[in-house]
Amino acid sequence: MVEPIQMATIVVIHPGSYWLRIGRATDTLPVTIPHVIARRHKANAQPKYEDKILNREGILHKDSQTQREQALRMVDQAIWSRKTSEGLRRHTTPLQQVQAYNDLVTPQELDEDSGMKWTDTNTHVDIAVGEEALYLKQTEQYSIHWPIRHGHFNLHPGPGGSMTAVLQDMEDIWGNCLQKNLNIPIKDLKHYRAILLVPDIYNRQHVKELMNLLMIRLGFGAAIVHQESVMATFGCGVSSACVVDIGDQKTSVCCVEDGISHRNTRLCMTYGGADITRTFTWLLERAHFPYHECQPEKTMDALLLITLKETFCHLDQDFDGASLLDFHVSYPNQPTLQYQLKLGDETFQAPMGVFYPQLFGVVGEKMVYTQQRNQGDPDDIHDELYLLQTQSQQQQSTKVKPGNSGTNECAINQPTEAVTVLPINQINNSSSQSQNDLLHHHTEETPPPAISRRISTSQSLDKPLGLDQAILHSIDCCSSDETKKKMYSCIIVLGGGISLFQGVTDMLQHRIQSKMPPSFRRAVEKVEVICKAKDLDPRLNCWKGGSVLACLDTTQELWIRQREWKKYGLKVLRERSPFVW
Repeated sequence: MVEPIQMATIVVIHPGSYWLRIGRATDTLPVTIPHVIARRHKANAQPKYEDKILNREGILHKDSQTQREQALRMVDQAIWSRKTSEGLRRHTTPLQQVQAYNDLVTPQELDEDSGMKWTDTNTHVDIAVGEEALYLKQTEQYSIHWPIRHGHFNLHPGPGGSMTAVLQDMEDIWGNCLQKNLNIPIKDLKHYRAILLVPDIYNRQHVKELMNLLMIRLGFGAAIVHQESVMATFGCGVSSACVVDIGDQKTSVCCVEDGISHRNTRLCMTYGGADITRTFTWLLERAHFPYHECQPEKTMDALLLITLKETFCHLDQDFDGASLLDFHVSYPNQPTLQYQLKLGDETFQAPMGVFYPQLFGVVGEKMVYTQQRNQGDPDDIHDELYLLQTQSQQQQSTKVKPGNSGTNECAINQPTEAVTVLPINQINNSSSQSQNDLLHHHTEETPPPAISRRISTSQSLDKPLGLDQAILHSIDCCSSDETKKKMYSCIIVLGGGISLFQGVTDMLQHRIQSKMPPSFRRAVEKVEVICKAKDLDPRLNCWKGGSVLACLDTTQELWIRQREWKKYGLKVLRERSPFVW
């Protein structure tokens, strides 16, 4: 008899590069805070370290500016070549006209006090988390760390960049949020369960450490790990879709069919909303941005630039001509200043960078990743590498036996991705969904039944892919034409990168339809792009899917209990995870 689980004792955690979303499965909306921590220096002479919100090494390359200028010409051509809904060409506002107006702008003081306050450091002995970490004075003796960058642990040679430091940062951020925002004392977590959402292209070592964080360090009684894309389909209420998740620093694309994320379709590009903000900042500077004191390296100015991007940028082809825009500059304990700003196509050009990533000016960084081959782990000696090796030995021994030549020939002549053939009785996996993703049956009627394991190579794409190219590439990696048709018919756009921009649905639909193979153009009635499934904020779909997972009866079989994790470790995750480990 399975004990009933109280939904209020299940916590869904969705950690991202910029935002942490966490809440009970019964909550309508999660608590959302910046995923950042500030640590007070233990010694006055300690050097200050700060992970900047908008900085990125690749934009400091000597060829970055040239690449940006070339890409901007391509973007301008793309904008001009597509007509408005009335069949007209868009008008380009001369840059000189915009610059001349902005040069004459002077600020207007609105209030004596902006009403904003700096974080009171007298109440924080050691750490500040979330917005409290962002609203620290520059003169305060704190180092600021963002534990996740581009969807993975923020490991680097500087202070706070070790695995131990990153995990400690996350433990403090999550623990602080659980206690202050959800009113759950850490000592009571043994009575709670956690659902952790991880990227589709995951690092096994990182997932293992996150499970240790949940089960050992924080002390949750049980946990489930699942992939963001599958949870997104749960949250949107669809069974199959091409899921496009555009976050602050990464964009992931993958095809999900009946609750399974197809490994070969997974792509991750290391650009997102922050790169759009950086590009918009560069375009504002070209247009003689009237707020001359703006320094993107400063946290408050970086937050202002993010707000300007979210407010003014769009992908609407009908939005034509120059615009006069108002914005406010507010600093704690200072008057609020109002500026007027004139812009032409800059509000359109910046988000077009997701289709022309060269516009982001990132040089010398690898920007596209696929799922890496499993490197193995000493805690799980019977993993897939062990199965591959033992199967190879078995194939060698069965070659000399009469009557088995047909089976061996079938195994040898398989495609390169089908690395091995395993007898079905060697697979011991408690999740039938995982088996469906991991294995496909041969049509050959040869006893005993055999199944093949598809392993994605560690090879990654060399050149940065635009969003439309990545979607087409991902769908093209699906195994059948029928699956590809389903993916073209349901493309879900998530995250806060571009999904909230006006016109994004039509733009993405147009670019995919114009580039998709002609055979599918005839076969697919309509390319459907969905940015607000069920009218839900697209930034919350993944978290909402986690709360849906908590309600399902089949979820009972997936829980990994604390005593099991302590006893078996990684082995139980491989056997119990609802996706192919």
